[in-house]
Amino acid sequence: MTNYKSDAFIVDLPLLDPANADQPARDAMERAQQAKRELPNMYRAMAQAPGLLDTYLSGYARFRSESGFTPQEQEIVFLTISAENGCEYCVAAHSVIADKASQVPLEATNAIREGRPPTDLKLGALSSFTQHLLLERGRPSQSAADMFLKAGYTEQQMLYLVLALAVKTMSNYTNHLFHLPVDEVFMGRQWKADSAAI
Repeated sequence: MTNYKSDAFIVDLPLLDPANADQPARDAMERAQQAKRELPNMYRAMAQAPGLLDTYLSGYARFRSESGFTPQEQEIVFLTISAENGCEYCVAAHSVIADKASQVPLEATNAIREGRPPTDLKLGALSSFTQHLLLERGRPSQSAADMFLKAGYTEQQMLYLVLALAVKTMSNYTNHLFHLPVDEVFMGRQWKADSAAI
């Protein structure tokens, strides 16, 4: 897991709103607003590169609808990736979603936030394999793959984990470049990258 470096570069671009964005960015933000009432800071930052926001939204939606993972499992995946990438914004956001929308057991969410796998065997296997896939750059060991498959997941779902890794790379790296402040709605679950050692 990585932390912010003291000499880290910060992008000096404003967060956009539909009212002050060009047409491609406005279109992407309006599409995002159809799913959410307010635009998160992350989407407003991504809108500086409309293709980034559009690709993120599409990949995120398809992971949610096609992966075969339950809503709880989806949050385990996103939390694991975001914690490993040291993304304070996304860990806070997905912790709130896990608590309020996906009904992830608090123990599981907190375990990932604290740098350990959930005690639930299936969720723990999913978190461990997701982390392994990330750290091994998509080259899992046979033993890690066997553990994942024995937990009841499929080889096709490994490919959907690649999709999750892709969209979380987009969001985590955008947050790192901007050093985005956590939106007020997620502040109750703030997280510091140096508080866990996954």
